[in-house]
Amino acid sequence: MAHLYRPRRALAALAATAALCTAAAPAAVAQDADGLYGTTDPQYDGVWRTSLAMLAQDTAGVTPAKQAVAWLTGQQCADGGFAAYREDTAKACDAKTEDTNATALSVQALAALGGQDAVVGKAVTWLKGVQNKDGGFPYNPGGASDANSTSVVTGALVAAGEKPAEVLKDGKSPFDGLAALRMPCSAKAGEQGSYAFTPDKGKLYSNEYASAAAALAGRGTGLVVPPGADTPVKAPACAAAASAEDAAEAADAFLAGRIDANGGFLKDLSAKAPDPNTTAWATLALAAGGHKGAALKSYAWLEGNSAAWSKGSPAALGTLVLTAHAVGKDPKSFAGTDLVAALNKTGPAPSAAAKPQAKAAEKDDDGGSATVVWVIVGVGLVAGIGGGLLVSMRRKNA
Repeated sequence: MAHLYRPRRALAALAATAALCTAAAPAAVAQDADGLYGTTDPQYDGVWRTSLAMLAQDTAGVTPAKQAVAWLTGQQCADGGFAAYREDTAKACDAKTEDTNATALSVQALAALGGQDAVVGKAVTWLKGVQNKDGGFPYNPGGASDANSTSVVTGALVAAGEKPAEVLKDGKSPFDGLAALRMPCSAKAGEQGSYAFTPDKGKLYSNEYASAAAALAGRGTGLVVPPGADTPVKAPACAAAASAEDAAEAADAFLAGRIDANGGFLKDLSAKAPDPNTTAWATLALAAGGHKGAALKSYAWLEGNSAAWSKGSPAALGTLVLTAHAVGKDPKSFAGTDLVAALNKTGPAPSAAAKPQAKAAEKDDDGGSATVVWVIVGVGLVAGIGGGLLVSMRRKNA
């Protein structure tokens, strides 16, 4: 069926990723007083959800607790990378467990907070070291490049002051890696402009979550999207050698078309149920493309349909805070819910709550709001939020 994102094997890989962004983990743990956000098992998404929560707090004008920053920086491995979660940081990291998603989102958060140049620089060096020959990035070192990991790393590079187009492996940049995952012009009309997560036996299968991630990366931004213009979504003529901007615009047109067809939302990997996480990512992508009107359609759906998904989940709540920011809405007034207050309750008490409007304006003036959030691959489909390999997909627990 056209709506199936890919064959079973690829679906399983996506599900693993998706786990990151979702929130219902199997085992609950006592909230870590040292800085970990959320109460579910952090094995697959502790770093991801904590980074996402702090990034969202910063965007909303809240200063995360010092112990949260200390906890996150303490998760870094000696070589600069981050694993999904290290229960015992006294033990050396297993290089096989380090991943680009946890590392890249940590960079996003710590670069935004400031004062962590050494940690950020070391993490960026690690990320550059695991870039694939096609220019893209894998979830774990040595794996195949995927759209979500490449997107979150692209956002990390921008956040750290790098120019992604100049981060090359064998002459290819992250944008080249994404181009290889773009559906060809010969694809079905309803799939043109979209992206696959990663090739499956040499074939590409259209994926909405991957498309949203790729669109964000194509705009040179991450999860912190400054509120912008409102221009119509119009897909450019399909071209095999499209620029990153044109490719992102085509992906936006694909996403907007799917959202309109569904009545305001995107569906999960089974193509049967609404997926708040993928819908939120698409909202961010549309806003980043200057399509506020289109983004507000899916944002309105999220206001009325994301309560269960986001309850108590730092990753989901953080994603919604960032989504509200992107469309110029107040995250403290989200369908009667104060998302910022709810997010703050999932972790250690913030050090301070600044004036969100003043902080947002300050960042916009500097042109420095570029952070990304994405995918984590793991085990099993977790139901819950958005946010690691995540791909439709990340494994964020809340």
